[in-house]
Amino acid sequence: MNPFLCFVLQAWNPPGSCEFSRETSRFLRDYAVWEINAFLWISLISITYFLTHKLFKLFKLWNQGSKIPGPPSPSFYGHFSTLSKQNLTEVLSDSHGEYGSIVKLWLSPKQLLVSIKEPEVIREMLWKAKDKLPLTGKAFDLAFGQSTLFASSFDKVEKRRESLASELNVKLLDRANLIPTRAVDRIMAELHQNMPKGRADCRMASQHMAFTLLGATIFGDTFLAWSKATIYEELLMMVAKDACFWASYSVTPFWEQGFWRYRRLCKKLKCLTRDLVQQCSKNYKFNGHLNVRDEPYGNIMGMLFHGCLTTGGLISNMLLRLATHPELQHKILSEIIMARKGSEDKDQPIAEKMPLLLATIYESARVMPAGPLLQRCSLQHDLRLKSGIIVPAGAIVVVPMQLVQTDDSSWGNDAGKFNPYRFLSKTEKISASQNMDTSIAGHAEELKDQSKSSFALNDPNENVAFLPFGAGTRSCVCQKFVIQGIATLFASLLEQYEVRLNPGSKTNSKLSSTDSISRDFLSSELVFLFDGGRHPDSRPLFPPK
Repeated sequence: MNPFLCFVLQAWNPPGSCEFSRETSRFLRDYAVWEINAFLWISLISITYFLTHKLFKLFKLWNQGSKIPGPPSPSFYGHFSTLSKQNLTEVLSDSHGEYGSIVKLWLSPKQLLVSIKEPEVIREMLWKAKDKLPLTGKAFDLAFGQSTLFASSFDKVEKRRESLASELNVKLLDRANLIPTRAVDRIMAELHQNMPKGRADCRMASQHMAFTLLGATIFGDTFLAWSKATIYEELLMMVAKDACFWASYSVTPFWEQGFWRYRRLCKKLKCLTRDLVQQCSKNYKFNGHLNVRDEPYGNIMGMLFHGCLTTGGLISNMLLRLATHPELQHKILSEIIMARKGSEDKDQPIAEKMPLLLATIYESARVMPAGPLLQRCSLQHDLRLKSGIIVPAGAIVVVPMQLVQTDDSSWGNDAGKFNPYRFLSKTEKISASQNMDTSIAGHAEELKDQSKSSFALNDPNENVAFLPFGAGTRSCVCQKFVIQGIATLFASLLEQYEVRLNPGSKTNSKLSSTDSISRDFLSSELVFLFDGGRHPDSRPLFPPK
């Protein structure tokens, strides 16, 4: 019993009297009833306040959301059923065409999606909306443990992003120029071993190239000699496939057997990461930046996870563009040879001296971005745009990438066509419209003599509608690192091999403008011809059946 309460009772009636025991018993009953009533009133007030606060936020969301243009909600569940039946990009395209550059869709009574298509408004939004969706951070944390590199809140990742940008774009940039030359031999040897029928699936080959490129650049030659690299890649892709699915549960599904199988894969992946870091600890550059509060090696696995998915998609698109445009592939090869001749180090391609290759990378990223939507949100504060639109805190703000990056108003009349020359200009000044609307075939004669024709690469970020690497506060910190690495990888690859579509592939023809952004395009099979087929004794690495 409370000492103060005992003191009051003893002062009230002396111990030992019958009156004392009766009064004490009655007092304790009354005291217990009073405490229970007080607890119930406090609980009632707390729950009422909590529900009222939630209800106030819901009404505020409905009120602010109703002021944003968009189609009316067809039911209590919003447009969720519509989005599950139709392509999201098509739904947003129709909505933007009818309601303007900013439209809303209700995903549920308490979940609002706002899509923005106007480039200037997009740029403003990307600077103000600093956070990412909580589901993104939850997926990374569930797979790799707590990590401040992929947290939803920008405040938690700002310092780590600055550190990562310094590592990748300064300290590891030189390695990105050297590693791909040695990595190509291993990549092609493994593809030849794993695909004896002579056909390489473009998606799988690109994924392997991205994994080897990132791993070798971050961990050095130790990674290329690591015997467990193949197992690691398989585990990483298995985890990547299921990460968002398990993170979509509101409550962690401990009752699901599949969840525990997933957790075992994540644990095995962590063990392999620890083994790799220990083997190359002398050359490993990120060890000094691990946060002791983070899950060990979580940031490393998260970087490989995110990098393989995005870089692999860009490499896949590059391979198929080169395979379906052999004349472009030959011009890039000539450019690579010239860059070699002009470089003092014959083993190190200079990406800056290969503007056509870089322009092809940028154009590949433009016509087929890594994902259909660029997603942001503001978790704590309402997002107030100069246009007068107020996006409520917590709403999902998206940019429909294909619509923005293939819009005629930003890219010209050939916006739906693959044309790397839109990012190039001749040293002699030519009009922007000429450079924008010229097709690839129209440049066939311009690069016949590379010594007489000189092109300069335009900064792709000058066009506010160029967003494959994002923009603003949460833009990709690895853009320069990735572009440099992919350029060097393709420079080394094209020097030794010519990329062709397998004769039996369903995309064994040039794409029309409508097919240029089709995802089915990425399911093709490729054939790599050793030595580019330029010599009579050249042999196919993957001979067609």
